[in-house]
Amino acid sequence: MAANRELTSTDAKRVLRRYWWILPISAVLLTLIAWVAANVLPKRYTSQTMVLVEQPSVSAKYVDPVVSDDLNHRLATMQELILSRSRLQPIIEKLNLYPEDRGRLHIDDLMEKLREAITVKPVEVMQGTGPHQLPGFYITATFNSPQLAQQVCTEITSMFLAQNARQTEQQASRTTNFLGEQLAEAKTKLDQEDAKLAEFKRQHPGSLPEDTQSNIGLLTGTNTQLEANTQAIARAEQEKAFNESLLQQEEVNWKTRTTGGPNPDSADAQLTLLQDQLSSLLSRYTPDHPDVIKTQNQIAELKKRMAEPAKPASANAPAQSTHEPPQIQLLRAKLKQDDLTIANLKREQAQIHSQSRQLQVRMEATPMVEQQYKEITRDHQTASDIYNDLLKKSQSSGMARELVNQQDSEQFRVYDPPNLPQNPSFPKKPYFLGGGAVGGLAIGFGILFLLAMMDKTIHSEHDAELFLHLPVLTVVPTLAVAGLNGNNAVADRKEQIFSGV
Repeated sequence: MAANRELTSTDAKRVLRRYWWILPISAVLLTLIAWVAANVLPKRYTSQTMVLVEQPSVSAKYVDPVVSDDLNHRLATMQELILSRSRLQPIIEKLNLYPEDRGRLHIDDLMEKLREAITVKPVEVMQGTGPHQLPGFYITATFNSPQLAQQVCTEITSMFLAQNARQTEQQASRTTNFLGEQLAEAKTKLDQEDAKLAEFKRQHPGSLPEDTQSNIGLLTGTNTQLEANTQAIARAEQEKAFNESLLQQEEVNWKTRTTGGPNPDSADAQLTLLQDQLSSLLSRYTPDHPDVIKTQNQIAELKKRMAEPAKPASANAPAQSTHEPPQIQLLRAKLKQDDLTIANLKREQAQIHSQSRQLQVRMEATPMVEQQYKEITRDHQTASDIYNDLLKKSQSSGMARELVNQQDSEQFRVYDPPNLPQNPSFPKKPYFLGGGAVGGLAIGFGILFLLAMMDKTIHSEHDAELFLHLPVLTVVPTLAVAGLNGNNAVADRKEQIFSGV
């Protein structure tokens, strides 16, 4: 047949009617081959387990978890660690795996075969859950023996559980120890800042920023005390002057009595002095003041004595005593007391002046001290914040470690233990037989196609033009001949077409 010939549905039906028996033969033959292969090929058994990831029993809002990295990353890391040489070689020796290959294969090749027989696949995340919330994973082991497959799957599962528990415990311990060391260093730094702050306060008493208002209050109180002290000194000096005048009067009276005659000039002078003192007191105090009343009584008594007539001295009167009377002695004692009072007031005044100067010096030094104080308090606050933050983290880490010890943290739990497979995972007869039947039909259709392409008989006007390269002028209808089968009828039709060309 020419290469440019196109197959039509008529050609396909003709070939299918003529060679239909090829399809069942090829399907049956390939199905039989697949059945033989399914029984001859070495069988492989797969044991599977499902491990779920249990979340901590205490919410992360209350206790921060120790392990916070992505579970997918942790699972990949554990898989590489567990499938390493140091972990797989003991399993090969313990379970006596691949005994027929030990003599001709290196141990690395045996471990590579074991790695290929083990698969770890994560459980599909349900729609709507978080992207990092891995619910669990599957572990499968495939071997030529169901018992070996189950044993290897059990060993690998146990290693995953142990490795996760060990990593969690180690990370919790490392975190707690690290935070403990950092907390101790922060405590030492905070103690140093506390000592520095206390020393600064000791060196600058009363000059700190928080002492400004108290210093202003103290300075105001000092000025008030100074004013009151000045007034007290003035009153004491006036009291002293008054007592001195009384003493002079009493001395004059005493001398007058001893000499036998009064001294009017001294009495008038004393009266004038008392009146001047009364005017001075009234200019500062009210008439009800005790000093004013006392002075008024002294003036009245002096006027009364001056109004009394003088008594002549008796000739035979006894001589007056030369000792000072008690009034004079009392006045002298009052003068000494006045001197002591004035001296005390002046010492108190000096102390008040000294306190006022100290307060002024403190207030003048406050801006410079405040700048230094801000630097020290800033460093102290930073150290305090670091210490408080580390203390909070250390307490949280301790609680998280306690959860790990109590097995209340994130854990791997075996949901389905490794099963003992009853049927081989390879080869699966239904798949092989179905594949054989489909393959046989495909091969049968391919054979039919090749037969149709290799057919060189002429069945239509188009075939005549294609093979003879001549135009068809006419076509004689096909004549049915009695007694001829279908093939001869087709041959007659060919002759009719050729005779018409």
